[in-house]
Amino acid sequence: MVVKLIKTLAIPCRHCRNYAKWHHTVLPADIFEGKIIPKTKIIPREDQRQRVKYGGKYIVTLLPGAAPGPKLMAYVKDVFKVAHVPVDFEEIPLDASSNETETAEFGRLALTSMHRNGVGLKGNIQSQTTLMSANVTLRQELDLYVCVVHAKSYPNVKCRYPNLDILICRQNTEGEYAMLEHSAKPGVVESLKIITQENTFRFAEWCFKLALQENRGKVTIVHKANIMKLSDGLFMKVVKDVAKSFPEIEVNDMIVDNATMQLVQDPAQFDMLVTPNLYGNILSNIACGLVGGAGLMSGKNFGPDCALFEAGSRHLTFIDDDNLNPIAMLNASKDLLRYLGLGDYAELIKQAIKKTLSVDKVQTHDLGGSNTSDEVVEAIKSNISDLLKSAHVKLF
Repeated sequence: MVVKLIKTLAIPCRHCRNYAKWHHTVLPADIFEGKIIPKTKIIPREDQRQRVKYGGKYIVTLLPGAAPGPKLMAYVKDVFKVAHVPVDFEEIPLDASSNETETAEFGRLALTSMHRNGVGLKGNIQSQTTLMSANVTLRQELDLYVCVVHAKSYPNVKCRYPNLDILICRQNTEGEYAMLEHSAKPGVVESLKIITQENTFRFAEWCFKLALQENRGKVTIVHKANIMKLSDGLFMKVVKDVAKSFPEIEVNDMIVDNATMQLVQDPAQFDMLVTPNLYGNILSNIACGLVGGAGLMSGKNFGPDCALFEAGSRHLTFIDDDNLNPIAMLNASKDLLRYLGLGDYAELIKQAIKKTLSVDKVQTHDLGGSNTSDEVVEAIKSNISDLLKSAHVKLF
């Protein structure tokens, strides 16, 4: 079953071969119990990717996933409509109770759509039919090798640190998330942690370029090289080697257990964190908690040919549908617009969210407020309508 799903996601159908160049490699470590697990690497295009448009609107892949994803995506559509955003969605649903055939079909359609459109918005993809994480599989097959979470507190929103502003960059396709594990014998499981020089190099180079772009003066490498001397040792060495080409940026390193404590006790010492896969996931969730919870921050996944946007933490806190915080997914949609070059629309939504939370103080229960999710979205839409009077955007 596992191999069947991976093959379904890894082999492009005839419709998507025109949208990506594929290179298949099988390493010895990919052969378990006589089964070959193919891994696919997407070769970057040399030319600039032209995003898909139809009728003057960008086409974006929409993967709602399990609840609360569908309701969050409905909020995004409502906000985009009020803001006159020139985007249409190609929606591909997957219910958490989907059977093996439906899951395989979802994988084929999702990859085809992402290769065609180059950009997507996703919820939490769940499946009861496979041991493999569909979320991780999407990242690997689309080569989304870097994930960025910008943890920044909002004024007048209850949080641990009101002036927090940290970028966390996470290597997204290797480490403990290589999905190479098997049972050596009953009661014994082996799981491989993969760190490669090539993937760490391109990840580190991407991160330092982002640091310059975002005026981040300090980068902290988070690792466990004191114990995992070969794997994390290679990661730290490669990142430090890349750092030599960016002398204007201060670089230090910190062991992950100390970094988690320091992030909670004194987060102001950090400007930008660069981490392997698992540590980045943990630190991102901690940072989201420090600025108010899982319902606020977005997550951005980038590869050479695709970008996929989602909530910064999939552990969205809600009591019921009325108390669902829509902000994280709306922030993800705002980041998506900025990626498409629709900066004016992104700024419009950003300012409407900020006014709703910080000025109007319309907040859901997880933030200490008393408003329902519908009331928050209606307030954001109302603020967008007011801001449109002076905004420089085209009304589609």
